[in-house]
Amino acid sequence: MSTVQTDFDRIALASPEGATHNDHYLNYLLRHAPAHLGAALDIGCGKGELSRQLAVRSKHVLAIDLSPEMIRLAREHSRTFSNIEFQLADVLTCDLPAANFDCVASIATLHHLPLRDTIQKMKAALKPGGVLLILDLFAQRGVLDTVLNPVAMAVSVTLRLIHQHRLLPPREVRAAWAVHGAHDIYPTMTEVHALCADLLPGAKIKKHLLWRYSIVWQKSSEQ
Repeated sequence: MSTVQTDFDRIALASPEGATHNDHYLNYLLRHAPAHLGAALDIGCGKGELSRQLAVRSKHVLAIDLSPEMIRLAREHSRTFSNIEFQLADVLTCDLPAANFDCVASIATLHHLPLRDTIQKMKAALKPGGVLLILDLFAQRGVLDTVLNPVAMAVSVTLRLIHQHRLLPPREVRAAWAVHGAHDIYPTMTEVHALCADLLPGAKIKKHLLWRYSIVWQKSSEQ
């Protein structure tokens, strides 16, 4: 995890402001969150984009991240949100109150963590009736992924042109992500479906174009 922290400190300092591929799917996730929330939890909050969106509909948002630089920038960008509590923490070792949150969310974080253990911890932190929202990256497999990859690349470049007015990320950003990507491991969609069948029965799983998948799951009111 110290390697992940170092990587994301570097990425935080190098990355320009502007929408990312993850931001492209924020609205999709938020459509599945209740309109009014008591407490929400954002795991791997980064610069706080999702945290701020959740804060609009929540009384309190706990946002945690392993990277000091990400937390610093998240606080800087969220000064007008008095209901967000940013914490420098490792979700694997921090104590999360059981059955406390109406919504637990995570974007592009779980592939850095033991997937089963982390989902179990997120599930335990949810109140009965609470909603789990996950967006993460998957390992490409098969003919369909090969066919769709050029389409995804074209969409990726178009989105970067629209939001950041450039064809490629800055050189330092590409270098930071290249170092980080050397030790990234992504689950296959088969593994995601199998894990959800075991831990999150009835979860809505969707494969998205830009190399991402989402999970939406509501905890039973009896759990």
